[in-house]
Amino acid sequence: MNDRDDVTLVTGGSRGIGRAIVEKILEDGRRVALTFRSDPESVRKLEEIWGDDVRVFPFDLADRERPQSLIHEIETDMGPIGALVNNAGIQRSELTALMSDASWDEVLDINLGGAFRLSREALRVMVGRRRGAIVNIASLSALNGVAGQSAYAASKAGLLAMTRCLAREMGRRNIRVNAVVPGFVATDMTSGLTQDAIDRLRSHECLPDGVTPQDVARVVAFLLSDDAAGITGQALPVDGGVSA
Repeated sequence: MNDRDDVTLVTGGSRGIGRAIVEKILEDGRRVALTFRSDPESVRKLEEIWGDDVRVFPFDLADRERPQSLIHEIETDMGPIGALVNNAGIQRSELTALMSDASWDEVLDINLGGAFRLSREALRVMVGRRRGAIVNIASLSALNGVAGQSAYAASKAGLLAMTRCLAREMGRRNIRVNAVVPGFVATDMTSGLTQDAIDRLRSHECLPDGVTPQDVARVVAFLLSDDAAGITGQALPVDGGVSA
């Protein structure tokens, strides 16, 4: 992946899948910078829990100017960034015929545009060192149609396309770019779903216990590690077998 002293940047790392990713990377003995958008007091307590190996930084994916200063702050405070996990995002459940332009634009700009802008700045420092890895967290909705999720699905499908393009652009510079495609995972983002909706989403799973945030985190950590040195431009489903 990167030099052992390099930092892994995880967006939206304070809860859900992001937090599981942070905990797995720390467990593997690497340092983490994680971003948050709200509830700073709660997030700051994570620094106390995890100690000197983790730092938290405010970041709003909609802020087009922030990625450059964020990368600079992390590298100044912690050291070189060797890996990036684009995990943070938003979800809107709206039928396409009733969706406003503003709602569509917000989801695409945050989920896809935010990942693009942060990846661009991270790649600029990785290229000079000729090492690095990026993992983008997509969604099974990018591959399977889900009613009411057209904007979210489009943003995640775009993320998969960007993953493949960046892998082509950056491979010769020893930078790998992959994606993880989770199926249904019980997190704050999915907490508003009814049991009927959850049952429908899980109806094609092959495995009885479904997928946990930790399941996703282990695959992310693998893709960031030297064990995945020969893997780039790929989208790995972690969906309990839905895509089988």
